[in-house]
Amino acid sequence: MAAQGRVTAVLGPTNTGKTHYAIDRMLGHRTGVIGFPLRLLAREVYDRIVKARGPSVVALVTGEERIVPERTQYWVCTVEAMPQEIGADFVAIDEIQLCGDPDRGHVFTDRLLRARGLLETMFLGSDSMRPAIAALVPGTQFVRRERFSTLTYSGSKKISRMPARSAIVGFSVDEVYAIAELIRRQKGGCAVVMGALSPRTRNAQVALYQNGDVDYLVATDAIGMGLNLDIKHVAFSATHKFDGRRMRPLFPHELGQIAGRAGRHLEPGTFGVTGDTAPLDEDLVSAIEEHRFAPVRKLMWRNEQLEFGSVPRLIASLEASTENEWLTRTRESDDLEALKALSDLPELRGRLGSPQAVRLLWDVCRIPDFRNTGGGDHVQLLQRIFGFLQDGRVPADWLARAIARIDRSDGDIDAISKRLAYIRTWTYVAQRKGWVDDESHWRDETRAVEDRLSDALHARLTQRFVDRRTSVLMRRLKQKESLVAEVNDKGDVMVEGEFVGRLEGFRFRQDASASGEEARVMRQAAVQALRPEFHLRADKFYNAPDTEMDFTEQGGLMWGGTAVGKLIAGSEALKPAVEPFVDEDAGPEVFEKVRRRLQHFIDRKIAAHFEPLLALGRDETLQGLARGFAFRLAEGLGIVTRESVADDVKALDQDARSALRKHGVRFGQYTIFMPLLLKPAPTRLRLVLWSLAHGLQEFPESPPPGLVTIPNIPDVPKDHYTLAGYRPAGARAIRIDMLERLADLLRAKDSRAGFEATPDMLSITGMTLEQFADLMAGLGYKGDKAERVKQRLVEPPKLAEGEVPAPIPEEVSVLAPPPVDEAAVADETAPAPEMESFYTFTWAPRPRGGEGRGPRREGAPRDGQGNRGPRPEGAPRNENRGERPNRSPRDAKPAEGGERPQGDRGPRPEGGKPRHEGKPRHDGGKPDHRGPKGGKPDRGGKDHGKGGKTYEARPPRSEKPIDPDNPFAALLALKGKV
Repeated sequence: MAAQGRVTAVLGPTNTGKTHYAIDRMLGHRTGVIGFPLRLLAREVYDRIVKARGPSVVALVTGEERIVPERTQYWVCTVEAMPQEIGADFVAIDEIQLCGDPDRGHVFTDRLLRARGLLETMFLGSDSMRPAIAALVPGTQFVRRERFSTLTYSGSKKISRMPARSAIVGFSVDEVYAIAELIRRQKGGCAVVMGALSPRTRNAQVALYQNGDVDYLVATDAIGMGLNLDIKHVAFSATHKFDGRRMRPLFPHELGQIAGRAGRHLEPGTFGVTGDTAPLDEDLVSAIEEHRFAPVRKLMWRNEQLEFGSVPRLIASLEASTENEWLTRTRESDDLEALKALSDLPELRGRLGSPQAVRLLWDVCRIPDFRNTGGGDHVQLLQRIFGFLQDGRVPADWLARAIARIDRSDGDIDAISKRLAYIRTWTYVAQRKGWVDDESHWRDETRAVEDRLSDALHARLTQRFVDRRTSVLMRRLKQKESLVAEVNDKGDVMVEGEFVGRLEGFRFRQDASASGEEARVMRQAAVQALRPEFHLRADKFYNAPDTEMDFTEQGGLMWGGTAVGKLIAGSEALKPAVEPFVDEDAGPEVFEKVRRRLQHFIDRKIAAHFEPLLALGRDETLQGLARGFAFRLAEGLGIVTRESVADDVKALDQDARSALRKHGVRFGQYTIFMPLLLKPAPTRLRLVLWSLAHGLQEFPESPPPGLVTIPNIPDVPKDHYTLAGYRPAGARAIRIDMLERLADLLRAKDSRAGFEATPDMLSITGMTLEQFADLMAGLGYKGDKAERVKQRLVEPPKLAEGEVPAPIPEEVSVLAPPPVDEAAVADETAPAPEMESFYTFTWAPRPRGGEGRGPRREGAPRDGQGNRGPRPEGAPRNENRGERPNRSPRDAKPAEGGERPQGDRGPRPEGGKPRHEGKPRHDGGKPDHRGPKGGKPDRGGKDHGKGGKTYEARPPRSEKPIDPDNPFAALLALKGKV
C-alpha cells in the first residue's frame, strides 16, 4: 500500500479504548482494513461491525475462515491474512508491540513498514513501541491514551480465597485444566479460554462467564490480547512460559499486558499471584501499576523480497540479513524448516525445476502445523498436498475421507481438541484459491465440522469444569431468593431442579462436591423437603412385611437394597438389640418407629430359625445334668464339639440323653448338635449372633450352601468352622453331619489291622482318594499308600436268543485281574500291567499322657476281669450302647449319625462275661473269628488265606428258641419258614 495518508500511533496500556477508537475511525471511512493478532479477537470485532453495518459489507479473513461478500467495504483480518493491495482508505494494526515477538514478529514488522491506508493508517499498542515507530516510520503522529481505571497489586491469594469475577492465568493446557478442576471443586465451576479454541467454543465459554453462570475464568495469556471481559482480578499461576524453544520468564510488558485485563472501563482492577508462584518484587509491581516498561529496541524482521528461481535462491532470500539497527533477522520459522525438509526429499527434487513449482512449494510450506505433531508428520502431510497440487488439485474423495475421519463428536476434551486442530488444516487448505474443486462447498463443509466439534468441546468443558447445580444455587443465594426442594420416587433430593443428594433409607447423603456456605444452605433447603418424607417412609417401613427385610453377614439390617440399621450385642446371644440409621433431622418419633420395626423383625427371625433351641430352653421337664447340658448347647447356639463337653456327656444317663434327643439333639462322635440348625439360614444367623456376643469387629461369613467340604485356612479360628457347621481335618473342613455319617462307616472297620476306603466313604465326602487320605490324617488315621494290578470287570458270556443268564455265585467276584499273557511276560519290551493306587488306613492318634493305644472297638481285648481298656481320645466311639449284650460290628447296625436303635436288649452279664459263649478266646478273651488259615473270618467254609485280624464278617449266630410270650413270635416263626 502506498504511504499516502497520515500515520497515527495510538499507544497506551490496556483498558484505554484503543481498539474501540480504531473501529470508530475505520467506520468513518468508505473502506477499511484492520488486522488483529488473534483469530478470536478478529471474530469478536467482525461480529461487532456486522451488528453496526450488516453482513453484506463486512468481510472476515483469517487463516481458517474467509467470509467475503461481493460488496465488501470493511475487512476484519488476522495480521497474516491482511490483503495488502486493495487500496483501502483506512488501515489499522492492533497490538503492534508484537513486532518483537520471536515467532510472529516479522509479520507485524512487515505490516508496520509496508501496510498503509490511502487516507489514514493507525498503529495500536504499547507505549514501549514509540521509539521504534518514530525511527522506522518518520512523520508518525503519536497519541497517548491513559487507562480509564486504576490497577493495583493485591499480593498472593489461594484459589480457595479467590474473589468472584477473577481470571487465573496459566501457560500450558495441563496447567489450565488442573486449575479449572480445582476451581470446580471449590467454587462450583469456571470458564476456560485458550488461544487454541475455535471462536465458537471461545465465545460459548466467555458467555458462561459474562452471563454470571460462573464467577471464574481460567485462561492462557490469550486474554491479554484485547479480549474485553468483566474481570476484577487477575491472578498469575506462573511467571514463566515455554515460548516454543525454551522456558523463560515473562517480560514485564507481557505481565502488564495480561494484568491490565483486570478492571473494565471505569471499574478498578487488581492483580496478584496464586499457588506456588512467588510474590512479584516491588520494582516489577511499580512498573505494572504505572505502566512503565522498557522500550522495544529490536524488531523481528524477514526479507519480503523473495526469489523463486530455485529452492536454494528462495532459502537464501528468506535468510537474508538487514543492516537496519532497529531490525534483526527472525529465528528460523516453521515454514522455513518445512521448506528445507521438503527440498531435501529425493522424490521432490526433480519436480522443483520451475519458479511456479518453487512458489507452489513455498505456499504449501506456509500451512501452519495446527496439529503440533512434530516435523516428520507435518512434512509428510505437506508432501502429499504438494503432490496433489502439482497434478491439479486436492482430490475431492481423498479430502472427503480425511474430513470424515475427523467429523466425530465423541471422546473427551483432548480427543475433540485434536480433531479441532486437524480440521483447521483442511479449513486452511479450503481457503486457498485454486487448491480444491468447488471451494465454497469445502469451505462450508469444513466450517460445519468445526462448528460441531466446537459445540462438543464446549459441552465437554462445561461438563468437566462447571457444576451447574452449584452455579445456579449460588446465583439464587446472591439474589436472596428462597430455594425450592423436592424428593422424587427414587430418593433423589432436588433443590431448584438440581441434584443435591439422595435419601438412602432414613439418612440424607449430601452430594460431596458441595462445601462451605453452599453446602450448609443446600442442606437446610433439603431438610425442609425431607421432613414429611421421613414420616411417610417410616409409616411405610413399619407396615412392610418381613420378606422385604434382611440382615447381612456383617450385622447390617436392610430394607430392600438400603441399609436402615445394624445389630448390636444384647443381654444374650439370642437377644440382640438394634441400632437404626436415622438422621437427627427426622425426629425422635421416626427414630423410635424404625427401631421397633427392626427389633420385631430380628426377634421373629431368631424365633423361626432357632425354634428347636428355644424350645429346648423352655422345656421345664429337663432337670439336673440335662438342663445344664441344654444351657451349654444354648451357649454354642446349637453346636458344641464333643471334646469340649466330654465330661458332661459322660455324666449324662440314658434318661437325660433320651430327653435331649426328643428335642433333636444328636450325640455324634465328634460333635453334639441339632441337625435343624445346620441349614444355611440358621447357620448364617448363628455366625452373626455369635460374633456380636463376642465383640468381633469383622464377622466370619458362612460358606456357600451345599458344600460338603471347604478349605481349612490356618488363620481362621476353629470356632468359626464349628459355628459354620464344619470340622477341620487336614487341608479341608468337612460338614459335621457328613462327618458323623463317615464315622458310622468307620466304626465297622478294623482300625488296628487296617482297612481300605470304600466307595461309600468317598461318596460321602465327595473327595478323591488322595484328598480322602489327607482328611483321614486330620481325623487321626494313618494312611499307607500302595499299588496293585488294576482289576477289570468280568464280561458276562454272550447268550443265545431267549436264553436266561445263570446266577453268579456270591463267592465269585465280578472284578478280576486281567488274564496273564505268557508271551508278553517273556517279552521284556512288553508294556507293564496297569496299576492302581490304594490306601490302607490304621488308627494312629498322637500319644497323650503316655497312652498310645489304637481305637477301641467292640470285640477289643478285655482285661482279666472282662473289662475293656480305655478308649484313646478321638477314636471312633459307639455312642448310646446302653446296657445291652455286646455285639459284633456286623451285628451292630448303626443308626444315622452313629446312634444305634435302643431296642429291648437285656443287661450285659455281670463281670464282663464275653459274648458268644463257648467260643475260644485269644489274647485276653477276644473271640477268634479267623478262618482255618488264620486269615479273614470264615465265610461259609471257604478258605480265604492267612492274614491279620479283621472284623468285616459277622460270625454265625446260635439259634435261640422263640419266646412264646414275645409279641413278635409269630412274625419270627413265619420268617424262619420263608
